[in-house]
Amino acid sequence: MSDPRISAPDEAVDEAVANPLIAAGIARGVMRLFADLGYAALQEFPLRVKRRADIVGLNDAGEIVIVEIKSCRADFRADRKWPDYLDFCDRFYFAVAPDFPSEILPGACGLIVADRHGGAVLREPAATPLNGNRRRAQILQIALTASQRLARVSDMSN
Repeated sequence: MSDPRISAPDEAVDEAVANPLIAAGIARGVMRLFADLGYAALQEFPLRVKRRADIVGLNDAGEIVIVEIKSCRADFRADRKWPDYLDFCDRFYFAVAPDFPSEILPGACGLIVADRHGGAVLREPAATPLNGNRRRAQILQIALTASQRLARVSDMSN
């Protein structure tokens, strides 16, 4: 059975290329939004499927969200890895800049529009709750990753 979050309308690929400065601004805005919404978030979070989620967030209820940042149409069209993230979160969002053609994104996925100053959730995805074992493993991985990063930062400042 196919996952309805994976399908997207076919449209011509534009000539734009992914812009890391735009993606960095979107990431900053999403991180600010998540802080306001009560999520602890990490960027570039490694998943057990040898993938790296752009942003993972965890709230006090234990809900895990993953955000995939897309800086342009070509960036979205070239990406074939994002469906692998769906099994590692309760909710999945795409985060894009305000001028991104959001109609090309799968309608069952969440949508965040962000710039470097902040962001807004424009569409909530359907919740697909993780099973208890996967949730526990993910929460442990998030905690270990955050702790290791904090230790590196602390070590660099001493």
